[in-house]
Amino acid sequence: MKTRPPRATISDVARTAKTGKTSVSRYLNGEVNLLSPDLKARIEQAIAELNYRPSQMARGLKRGRTRLIGLIIADITNPYSVDVLSGIEAACRAQGFTLLMCNTNNEVDLEQHYLQLLSSYQVEGIVVNAVGMHEEVLNRLQQSMLPMVLIDRKIPDFACDVVGLNNLEASNIATQHLLENGYQALLFLSEPLGSVNTRRERLRAFYDTVKNTAHVQAENAEVALHQPDALETLLRDFHQRHPGKNCAVIAANGALTLQVARALQRLQLRWGESIGLLGFDELEWAALAGVGITTLKQPTWQIGYAALEQVIARIEGSETAIREQLFSGELIVRGSSQPLR
Repeated sequence: MKTRPPRATISDVARTAKTGKTSVSRYLNGEVNLLSPDLKARIEQAIAELNYRPSQMARGLKRGRTRLIGLIIADITNPYSVDVLSGIEAACRAQGFTLLMCNTNNEVDLEQHYLQLLSSYQVEGIVVNAVGMHEEVLNRLQQSMLPMVLIDRKIPDFACDVVGLNNLEASNIATQHLLENGYQALLFLSEPLGSVNTRRERLRAFYDTVKNTAHVQAENAEVALHQPDALETLLRDFHQRHPGKNCAVIAANGALTLQVARALQRLQLRWGESIGLLGFDELEWAALAGVGITTLKQPTWQIGYAALEQVIARIEGSETAIREQLFSGELIVRGSSQPLR
């Protein structure tokens, strides 16, 4: 079995180029104006012969910089998080930073573990997709004093930049669409509200939009994703409570939209025929689900990119006021929200 040759060091380069390590360091740091053309050529040749690759981590630490960004995601299986991650990654490449991604799977022990891990790697800033994250971990994040941006969640008494969807505007657009299509009974479904501002804002805008519309009944319910039987009961009871009325369901996120679609199939309630359906988040399968499911598409890639740009601005010393950067959503209309006969 062949053994891998040892990795070349800066001392090896200096010895091969017949010079000192200081001259090689100057070359690597771009200070070639301090080197003679002959010495520069010898160093270039030595690096090529030895296939020398400098340690970016070591170089960064010497300058007090690691160019590492930490990302804490509550649930990487959520399509929303995957799209946000793509935008963050693109911004990291453009800005010359490296991303360390930690998926906590909504487990408090993992949240604490990854926070300690990111600190040990001396990340320069953190982006947090905090929906579902536990309060005690968020408190520790605040105490870390690292430049930080929260995605799609505001925390009371937590002075931090936030990037996300304009939830009030988006929920108003979604609800108004169903009202204009003649739906007379609306059910807003979400996961447990808790202190998650995104869910509360969408629910508030839902009721604000409906309250001035005559002859429309609006209600809401909370259900956990892992309770399919409870969800079926909610949907069946809602539909049966409003005989002769056009009923529609708004699901507050993509994961819940999928569960609602499955439950409606089991109940043999066809969206676009027996009941209306509209879900937040654009999912790949939404266009393929029978007549298609109407969605409120979030600009998730742009949200991720903007969050990373903002945390880098803080790293570079920006002292502008803490801000909330909100993006507008886009209604993708499909057959599930068409007027019922």
